[in-house]
Amino acid sequence: MSPAFRAMDVEPRAKGVLLEPFVHQVGGHSCVLRFNETTLCKPLVPREHQFYETLPAEMRKFTPQYKGVVSVGFEEDEDRNLCLIAYPLKGDHGIVDIVDNSDCEPKSKLLRWTTNKKHHVLETEKTPKDWVRQHRKEEKMKSHKLEEEFEWLKKSEVLYYTVEKKGNISSQLKHYNPWSMKCHQQQLQRMKENAKHRNQYKFILLENLTSRYEVPCVLDLKMGTRQHGDDASEEKAANQIRKCQQSTSAVIGVRVCGMQVYQAGSGQLMFMNKYHGRKLSVQGFKEALFQFFHNGRYLRRELLGPVLKKLTELKAVLERQESYRFYSSSLLVIYDGKERPEVVLDSDAEDLEDLSEESADESAGAYAYKPIGASSVDVRMIDFAHTTCRLYGEDTVVHEGQDAGYIFGLQSLIDIVTEISEESGE
Repeated sequence: MSPAFRAMDVEPRAKGVLLEPFVHQVGGHSCVLRFNETTLCKPLVPREHQFYETLPAEMRKFTPQYKGVVSVGFEEDEDRNLCLIAYPLKGDHGIVDIVDNSDCEPKSKLLRWTTNKKHHVLETEKTPKDWVRQHRKEEKMKSHKLEEEFEWLKKSEVLYYTVEKKGNISSQLKHYNPWSMKCHQQQLQRMKENAKHRNQYKFILLENLTSRYEVPCVLDLKMGTRQHGDDASEEKAANQIRKCQQSTSAVIGVRVCGMQVYQAGSGQLMFMNKYHGRKLSVQGFKEALFQFFHNGRYLRRELLGPVLKKLTELKAVLERQESYRFYSSSLLVIYDGKERPEVVLDSDAEDLEDLSEESADESAGAYAYKPIGASSVDVRMIDFAHTTCRLYGEDTVVHEGQDAGYIFGLQSLIDIVTEISEESGE
């Protein structure tokens, strides 16, 4: 065992979890990996880790649930493909299982490891490496045909893909999302280049916000009028200032960082990356938001009210946070592109319950309809690697009052979604 491995306090003879690319990542440069159906992991940044360990209770509903820390290592097969594997830190055992206790502080939520083998559990002593290699070979065969196309994808800013209607839409995203593929490849390359000096890395475990959606539509918005942290170099700060000045960040405090939308009308998936988002004017930003809530046939008006409600609630929460600055943080808006059956609005509760299991009958005629679960839209803050507040004792700069830039961006977002709602006749 290498010194780096021992330094991580990894559980001896621990079982590991084979990590996979997270196919719904639409923005950011840090690689996000799928740990299991409900849990993701990403490289641990001390400042972000501190944020999740100490965040105010009223902010928890607007951030992913923090689930703990794992050690991530890799091994290379005979084809020089890297397999990333998560191991429990000392004292933890098996697949992640959270003890639900929402009244407790995040650090008191227990991370437990079990031996459920449905999640590709790997036992370091007993499971042959051939299994890992075979898994990687199968994945390589599936993606080999797309390699040339992927090179083109990485250079494209807005993409449309026609989805096979007979197949599972979610599984097809595995090959279609160019940003997710790009981040995963870059993470593997970084770890490979540092392999001689380090083969274990700490990753944090976070809630998979897309797990409850069949076809997640995801909008990643870079929030605030300033993106560089207090510890940024002059060159980094100047670069971030330039990006803000040349985008909608300087004007309305928000810009598009990435988007994934399923348009049921055309059967297409649309992807937009951050490079296109930076080029948008304020009007272009508004049109992008309209496109995000449009399914190719009509605007998903039933989503706008719930989004506005959550944005307003989040704004009120942030207005109460003293000295926090969420530099370079993003805001995710997520909903299901797969629409639910419809129900009759003026039916009684018993009727609604009956209709929740099947589509409304066409004989209902003149009744008004509304999709079940219409308010099932999520709004969450993510990415806190450059967040600061007075609780972080090592910070040399301590800010006073609210994060005015972030709140300004939220208000702009509220105004634009309200305009879309009013113009659409809601």
